[in-house]
Amino acid sequence: MASTSNADVSHPVVFTTQTAYPLPSQKFMIPASWRRYQLSQLVNKALSLEKPVPFDFLVRGEILRTTLGEWCAEKGIGEEETLEIEYIESVMPPQKMSSLPHEDWVSCVSCQEPNYFFTASYDGNIRIFDYAQSLLQTIPVHEAPSTSLTVIPSNANSDTRLIASASHDLTARLTQITLSTGPTASARTLASLHLHTAPLTSITSNSSGSYLLTASNDGLIGFWDTSIPTTDEVALEEGTERKKRRKVGEDQDTRPKRKAPLNVLKSHTARVSKAIFVKSDNKTAVSAGFDSTVRTWDTENGVCTNTITASSKPFLDIAELPSGQSVLAASTDRTVCQYDLRAAESATTASVTTLHHSATPSCIATSPSQSPSSSEHQIITGAYDGVVRLWDLRSTKSAVTSFKVWEARTGGRKVLSVDWTRGVVGIGGEGGVEVWRVGEGDRLVPS
Repeated sequence: MASTSNADVSHPVVFTTQTAYPLPSQKFMIPASWRRYQLSQLVNKALSLEKPVPFDFLVRGEILRTTLGEWCAEKGIGEEETLEIEYIESVMPPQKMSSLPHEDWVSCVSCQEPNYFFTASYDGNIRIFDYAQSLLQTIPVHEAPSTSLTVIPSNANSDTRLIASASHDLTARLTQITLSTGPTASARTLASLHLHTAPLTSITSNSSGSYLLTASNDGLIGFWDTSIPTTDEVALEEGTERKKRRKVGEDQDTRPKRKAPLNVLKSHTARVSKAIFVKSDNKTAVSAGFDSTVRTWDTENGVCTNTITASSKPFLDIAELPSGQSVLAASTDRTVCQYDLRAAESATTASVTTLHHSATPSCIATSPSQSPSSSEHQIITGAYDGVVRLWDLRSTKSAVTSFKVWEARTGGRKVLSVDWTRGVVGIGGEGGVEVWRVGEGDRLVPS
């Protein structure tokens, strides 16, 4: 046991952990004056670790940021009451690695493809950067702001990728690109997806890369496959588009084929901010919108199977947690709330967890499964105040850490997109793109 002096009050403590560093079950008498640093030293000494591992400590769902005695006094905990304290690996301070300059707002950034960053911009272009910050390609896909993109998963062992993008031009597009430099780099838009009558807000792929979901301000969700049709599935409109095609010299063989959805999901009564596939089921979807609902869908039959209704919470983004049983939804009321997807359909359901922000949170990224050092309880949020926050869902009173992007620019800069993989966080918004190192990833961006 830890030694204490007679002059110092001690509290009985039992430590627990979900890390790879468990302690034998025993009770410690901890001096009330101890803070995180002394507790971390104790755990390291008790484990006899050759290389010290810094730990943080959760007491009743709250990260300990004061002395143990101060925490107990604030909560009214007596000296004889045994506290159960969970220790977790500390998060290293976030470190800015690089900037990827853009001339316009960046609505979406993806770093899921190893060694590359993909961005969608308000100038209608998709850009590809490598980890050395080199701009490899600028691809003019849309004639209006691009709002979202996803790199469609593929098992093919080649440099060819299929990118799905969405835009204010009322379409989504499938573009085939070659990941290479120099004269061999190429890009060609193969299909345009036609359904929506208002700007699109998001496009996402399922884990196998076989299906897509589009969401729009028109309240509709499109369910699509990723095959490229050989002929138009949607009739070509007369007038503007036909004239435009003649002007640029497109012919029937080279122009993008007009693709129709497999199904249309209708239930939302206002803008749909985002629709995603449930990872465990390639045909079950979840969506959130400005009608303050989170909805679950059977995409194959086009049926809404469950509705979670929140009160006055227009939602801006949604993300599935690794457990697959709940989602996080960011709202204009400055909160990110966790909702259980198993909640009763007819119930107006309170959130499981609420994370409070000082400005509207715009985007969410959950802990990357590729990084073994990342905790499944950790998430990252971006907000309109230009601050990116790392949270641990076991301690929701405040963020574990936060950092402001685009510090060199004057005024507030909205964060519109975050993506997180292998210790790397890509952040897009008004200031372009910044890349930060968060946590201990197995693949890091060179400075």
